Amino acid sequence: MADRSVSIDIADTEDAVETEGTRTAETGDDRTSVRSQAEGGIVAQLRLDHSDLFMRSTLRRASTVTVEPEYWTTVEPGRTLVFVTVYGDEFDGFETALESDSTVADPVLVDRYPDRRVYRVTRTDRAITFTAKTADLGGRLLELSSSRDGWLVQLRFPDRDRLVAFNEYCRDLDISVTVDHLRVSDDENDGVVALTDKQQELLTVAHDEGYFDVPRGITQNELADRLGVSKSAVSQRLRRAIGELCDATLS
Repeated sequence: MADRSVSIDIADTEDAVETEGTRTAETGDDRTSVRSQAEGGIVAQLRLDHSDLFMRSTLRRASTVTVEPEYWTTVEPGRTLVFVTVYGDEFDGFETALESDSTVADPVLVDRYPDRRVYRVTRTDRAITFTAKTADLGGRLLELSSSRDGWLVQLRFPDRDRLVAFNEYCRDLDISVTVDHLRVSDDENDGVVALTDKQQELLTVAHDEGYFDVPRGITQNELADRLGVSKSAVSQRLRRAIGELCDATLS
């Protein structure tokens, strides 16, 4: 697979990001030995793609559903279970794709709802992962969901150098990295809404067409047709966009 990774240029934010030090956290006159990464940092929304990323072939073959990992746990050495929620209405196609996906084994349907299902899979050694490297670099996984071109991931790193190191890790593994947006994260700026272009487009169309009116002027199916995406993509994008707005205004 050709390396389509892009270098991350964040020169405009470099001066605003505080490099993590070894200073102590303070509460009044008391000092502790707990290191802090809470002040400053960079939040990056990225699209990651590689043929051997976890569940990548399933995402390619079942592109009409949206997949969101809930959590994963290592139950014994070499055996990691991953629980994923799948939104959409074409679950047969998703399950067929799972059966031939070399990055997972032993798929099990563990719960079902009208608009989604929950599956448990065993991650195989074939799967390329990036969450362990994120943690090793001091990063934090904020959001993770599928997209038509791989995984859509939002990560927070303590400083610019850690973000660059993550990009280099991806490049070494031929993982394609596409940057949706970057923003500085600090006590003053965490309330700034950081919607993606697609989220902004969806909210604009939904508002203009009366989706939030009572009664609604347009349905999610009609929004999906207008934007040329699946209903599950509209549902997932709306949920995340509204969540961003709530975080910015209520926190």
